[in-house]
Amino acid sequence: MGLGKVRVLAIVFDSLNENNLPAFSGGDLVSGRVVVEVTGDVRVKSLDVTARGVAKVRWTESRNTGANTAYTQNYTEEVEYLHHYDTLIGEERDEDCPEEGLTVLHAGLHEFAFSFNLPQMALATSFEGKHGSVRYWVKAELHRPWLLPVKVKKEFIVFEHIDINTPLLLSPQAGSKEKTLCCWFCASGPISLSAKIERKGYTPGESIQIFCEVENSSSRVVVPKAALYQTQTFFAKGKGKQIQQLVSNLRGETLPQGKSQSWEGRLLKIPPVSPSILDCPIIRVEYVLVVYVDVPGGLNLSLSLPLVIGTIPLHASTSRSSSISSCCSWGPAETPEAPPSYSRRGGGSLLTYITEFRYLPPPLYSEVDPYPDPVEVRRPETCPSR
Repeated sequence: MGLGKVRVLAIVFDSLNENNLPAFSGGDLVSGRVVVEVTGDVRVKSLDVTARGVAKVRWTESRNTGANTAYTQNYTEEVEYLHHYDTLIGEERDEDCPEEGLTVLHAGLHEFAFSFNLPQMALATSFEGKHGSVRYWVKAELHRPWLLPVKVKKEFIVFEHIDINTPLLLSPQAGSKEKTLCCWFCASGPISLSAKIERKGYTPGESIQIFCEVENSSSRVVVPKAALYQTQTFFAKGKGKQIQQLVSNLRGETLPQGKSQSWEGRLLKIPPVSPSILDCPIIRVEYVLVVYVDVPGGLNLSLSLPLVIGTIPLHASTSRSSSISSCCSWGPAETPEAPPSYSRRGGGSLLTYITEFRYLPPPLYSEVDPYPDPVEVRRPETCPSR
């Protein structure tokens, strides 16, 4: 009777949420099984499990050193968050005696349990960006004498939770600006813009209530608008690379000369997006709400209100109207949708949103190099967001 073959080598996690996906946070126990199915007797040297968590950045730039000389500069950086190793079958053996102490798996299905704890530290949230990623995975390797190893790898999701129920993220955000348009030697009247939102912290699926007042005393016809942007920043070898992506936007009514317009809590829905990443030294994911006046043929008048996209939503006991009433007095607001119900473990609606974001087609990016010269980049300090 001949030796059997390995038909199946798979990794199954024990803890799955309602979306059938493994999701964890710092300090959580990750457990599962390595499933091996063989068609007959298989001699095994070892079955090894490795768990890794790595943030990685990589991009290239072309450089010219002369009229006919060019080269490509590579920028790479890596930060390790997790490295766990375990042997489920076998032990250290003499490589000169590969037949010594082998384990025989008989025909059928075999399961081998594994478990490990994620570090009790700030872990970067799982993320896929244009020039970098944060990934966590478990890899199993089945080693047999005189044969190539059989390998399988399976990713799991990690959330670094951001609780928006903190004084910093519950504080209202506001600003105002004014500009005067010049046309040759004649200056028209000013355009003024004031905008306010109830807080700085939001979660995916919520709607941002925007209170806005625009006065157009210029000779132009203008349009009030608002847009939510995501900025991805990657750091490597003392240099930075930025990617900006439009996440969501809305448009007001055309505003003729001498008219004004008010937004009494216009709603801007936050679509499936990654939570903010603020503590990783080589990847940052940040958000900003830009409320602006589109001026045809001129520079726009704009206000930027920084946001933090979190994972733990507004508590039911927190009054959504109190912060608005304290900072806004422009009449009754539109009624926003109730905030999604997320669990602290990262399951439920939030994970649905993150999963959608991770598997959407790549967006169209606007690339900006914030450090075009080879100068030292100061890594951002961590944000007290939790």
